[in-house]
Amino acid sequence: MKIKKLVLVSLVCLGLIFTSGSIFAKKKMTQIKGSDTLVNLVQILAEAYLQEHPENPIAVLGGGSGTGIAALINGTCDIANHSRPMKDKEYKMAEDNGADPRTFVIAIDGLSVIVNAKSEIDTLGMDQIGAIFRGEIKNWKDIGGPDKEISLYGRQSNSGTFVFFQEHVLGKQDYSADMKRMNGNAQIVEGVTADEAGIGYVGVGYVFDKDGKVKKGLTVLNVSEKSGEQAFSPLDKEAVESGKYPVARGLFQTTAGVPKGAVLDFIKFELSDEGQKIVSEEGFFKIGASQKEKNKENLK
Repeated sequence: MKIKKLVLVSLVCLGLIFTSGSIFAKKKMTQIKGSDTLVNLVQILAEAYLQEHPENPIAVLGGGSGTGIAALINGTCDIANHSRPMKDKEYKMAEDNGADPRTFVIAIDGLSVIVNAKSEIDTLGMDQIGAIFRGEIKNWKDIGGPDKEISLYGRQSNSGTFVFFQEHVLGKQDYSADMKRMNGNAQIVEGVTADEAGIGYVGVGYVFDKDGKVKKGLTVLNVSEKSGEQAFSPLDKEAVESGKYPVARGLFQTTAGVPKGAVLDFIKFELSDEGQKIVSEEGFFKIGASQKEKNKENLK
C-alpha cells in the first residue's frame, strides 16, 4: 500500500511538472558556468534570489573562467563567470557566432597570497612573489625565512586566476614546473594549511571561515609593489578599492547580447544593494561608482 501511495504521489508530481499550466514547463533554467573563484559566491546569490523568485530556476557550475567563456561562445550557457577579462580573440569568436558579449563587474577581489600560519613571512613584494612562482627563488631563507624549500600551490591553466596572476605578478612568464596545479581555491587553501613551507594564491573570499575570520592555519600576506616599499593587505577594503593593494581585480559575468528576461532579472539582483550586501558578507568587495557606470552602459 505504501509503495502504491508513493508511486501515485510521484505521478501526480510529474503531472504538475509537465502540465502546460505549470510554471516549470514554461521557464527555461538559467545556466551559469565558469570561474571557480566566483562559483560559491554566485551559488549563494542564486539561492537568495530564488527565495524571492522560485519561478526562475538557476544552475551554477564551476570549471574555470576559460570553460565558462567557451560555453558562452558555444551557446551552452546564459552567463559566463570569469575572474579575468575576456581576451580579444574570445570576443571575436563570440561575435563570429552571432553573439554580442556584454560584460558586467559584480564584485571586486583582493587576490590573496597565502602562506602557512607557521611561516615567518608576513610581507612580500610583487617582485619577490613573481620570482617565487617562476621558480627563481626556491628557498625561504633567500627572503628572510627558514632554510626550507618553498612549496608552490597554484591553479590549472583553464583558470582565470591562473592567467591573471601570471600576467600581473609573473610578468607574463611561465610558472615554475614545480608548482602543484590545483583544481580550485579550496584545494589551494587546504594544501597551504597542511604544508608549513606552502605558498599559494586564492580569491579573498576563500581565506575566511564561516565567522568571517581568516581560516586557522593561514597567514594572508601584505603585498607591496616592490620589496621594501609600503605593503597593503587584501583584507583592507580601502586599500583594495583605492588600488593601493597591487593585486586587486574585478570579477566578471558576460552574457551573449543585452540580457533579457530571467537572466536580466538575476543580474540586476546581483548588482542591487541586496546582492552587493551578499558580496560583502562572502568576503569580497562591493563594486564602486566606475563599475556601476560601466554595468549601466552594458545594459543598453
